[in-house]
Amino acid sequence: MVWDEVVKVNFFYVLNGKSLRSVLLILMAAFFAAWFFYMENHAQISVFSTKDGPKAVYRGEKDIALTFNIGWGDEKAEPILDTLKKENVKGATFFLAGSWAERHPDLVSRIVKDGYEIGILGYAYEDYIDLDDREIGKDISKAQEVFKKLNVKDIKLLRAPTGHFDKRTLKIAERYGYTVVSWRIDSKDWMNPGVNKIAENVSNAKNGDIVLLHASDSAKQTANALPMIIKDVQSKGMKLVSVSEMIANGNAQSQEVK
Repeated sequence: MVWDEVVKVNFFYVLNGKSLRSVLLILMAAFFAAWFFYMENHAQISVFSTKDGPKAVYRGEKDIALTFNIGWGDEKAEPILDTLKKENVKGATFFLAGSWAERHPDLVSRIVKDGYEIGILGYAYEDYIDLDDREIGKDISKAQEVFKKLNVKDIKLLRAPTGHFDKRTLKIAERYGYTVVSWRIDSKDWMNPGVNKIAENVSNAKNGDIVLLHASDSAKQTANALPMIIKDVQSKGMKLVSVSEMIANGNAQSQEVK
């Protein structure tokens, strides 16, 4: 009877020892998993990429990057620049179609003078998904020539004109020396849903997000929405920066593009 009780007690301690080790291993695994996901979401730049290949950035490590696409139009770019200047915004990125830039050299010069970054939005604003490799390269090269003539130097960023890209686009852009930039927050300003709605859409931006806006004539409400957007970002303690500033010190997290 006593022996039986001793056996049971010893078995109980052995079982508890194994259980304790199991619990500790589970807790350690959970801790490292939580740490990994925290670092993944907070300390790295998020990108789309080909497998072991070039990357397309859509968010960074901190702050907010407002990006403005301009493919056509004569009226909306200047009011947006006026608003950014009035609100004392020091960092923003303008993706310009080469065909627009060559028709508006004064505005291109002003963007540079005001201290904002310029990226390429192709030349003819065509969907790169519908073009073959040679046509994509030709479009990028033609845009390059325009900005060279306008004396805009050190352009490192490219956005696919319609926002659509695949692994071909990434590889071709890399050959020309560009990083493809997408976005995480779409303001939907081109739909002209109302100033408040545009500001509401952008208010979903979190630290590190790249925001898509437009300064083409189709976006009629963007300039009026900007003060609300800027105030909201600043109220959250975040800075407005260019894309290059945002990604300068980050490590890439890859997500394969098919």
